[in-house]
Amino acid sequence: MLPTLEIHHRFQLLTQAVGQAAQACSGERLLPAELRNSVQRLDQHADKLGEMLATADSAQLERLLAAMRVLVERARQVCINVPQISAHTRSAVQAVQSQLQELQTDLSTRA
Repeated sequence: MLPTLEIHHRFQLLTQAVGQAAQACSGERLLPAELRNSVQRLDQHADKLGEMLATADSAQLERLLAAMRVLVERARQVCINVPQISAHTRSAVQAVQSQLQELQTDLSTRA
């Protein structure tokens, strides 16, 4: 079981990555609505996740993480399919996906 401190640190890295993705998106001109909406929802879900980590049961956490996986995959697909999106935004979305995967791995190790 991983210490709670490690999970908290991993969660902080995820929220930083989501914040950076949101910032990158705000600097994009002509950003597809699907990408903007996905990143905004990821930001909202990250806030909920922070609240749930300490109190929620594993089923609730898994549902929220699953929703986040879908959103980050949508954002990633938009980045792949729209060549006008900057490398900075693409990198920020990839960082969110990586941090989400790491958090999920750490949570499954903790369980």
